[in-house]
Amino acid sequence: MPDINSFQGSYANEEPVTEKQFVADGILPPEQVGQLRPSDPNLPIEELRERLEKDNYLFLKGLLPREDVLKAREGYFKFLSPSGVLKPGTEPVEGIFDMSKDIAGFPGIGAGGTAGNGKPGGDQAAVFVDLALQAHMEDFYAEDFCKHPALISFIAKLTGWGDNTLMFRRSLLRNNIPGAHAIGVHYDQIFLRHGDSVSNITAWCPMGDIKVTGGGLIYLENSKSIGQEIEAEFFRKAEEVCFTDEEAKYAFNSNMMATGLLSEEPSAFAKQFNRRWLVSAYEAGDVVLHDAFAIHASTINKDPEGVIRLATDLRFCDSSRPYDKRWCNFYRVGDGV
Repeated sequence: MPDINSFQGSYANEEPVTEKQFVADGILPPEQVGQLRPSDPNLPIEELRERLEKDNYLFLKGLLPREDVLKAREGYFKFLSPSGVLKPGTEPVEGIFDMSKDIAGFPGIGAGGTAGNGKPGGDQAAVFVDLALQAHMEDFYAEDFCKHPALISFIAKLTGWGDNTLMFRRSLLRNNIPGAHAIGVHYDQIFLRHGDSVSNITAWCPMGDIKVTGGGLIYLENSKSIGQEIEAEFFRKAEEVCFTDEEAKYAFNSNMMATGLLSEEPSAFAKQFNRRWLVSAYEAGDVVLHDAFAIHASTINKDPEGVIRLATDLRFCDSSRPYDKRWCNFYRVGDGV
């Protein structure tokens, strides 16, 4: 990887991505793929703010202690091991999928695979899904990881919110089994409409190393303005059909896809807006902060060793401004968000 302090512009010194990027509508062509710009968290705070504003994301290398992230990863897979998800003879922290099992029994949470944020997988996946949901409330995650002081203090400083920095209790702790359904194209404000649109930020935290082919998040370059335009158009349509305020804010209303997504086809979406998808490998301890209108998705996990991609979306707001109080509760299926 290039020196993270050597970038002078969005794509200066960018190295080509040679690995194939699999998405729901095929393989992203080379002209649709670029590289995320990494940043050192120790750079001057004003420079980091400028990067976030310019790029709509901030890819922070090693913000969290690696050992703390791996401890949470180990706790998660120990907790889910009764479901049979792990390959026999491997360590929980490795998170290696038992490839002899049917992936249909191990669906991702909140990945746009079910309408209205319903419960995925049916009866065959019940044990796995129930454990994955319960994991959101376990201390190894909800207390030790989500409330990590290195993350909270950094966001409070970067945003300038200080003591008004509020981390929403609702988070999205998601696993991505090799070959399973990828996360569709979306921006986060779709699901945060009951608050204002200027004081939300998401911290996407890989909980373990993720190869560039391992199903990590991908970001549509320079997409904040596109997200804002799409959101404005959604509300124009809502007004035309006389939606109530509540109906207009609902992420799964009739003007939206049933899953709340913009598209299930990242390649076609990139072509429509003439933008590239920016990708990267990730390491335990990395964090990507992104704007609420930054458009993102994920690739299909093609890890050759069967490593399960585990990551979480932690969302923060300025509590001195109106915010979406639906996010003050733990994640549950069918919660309208």
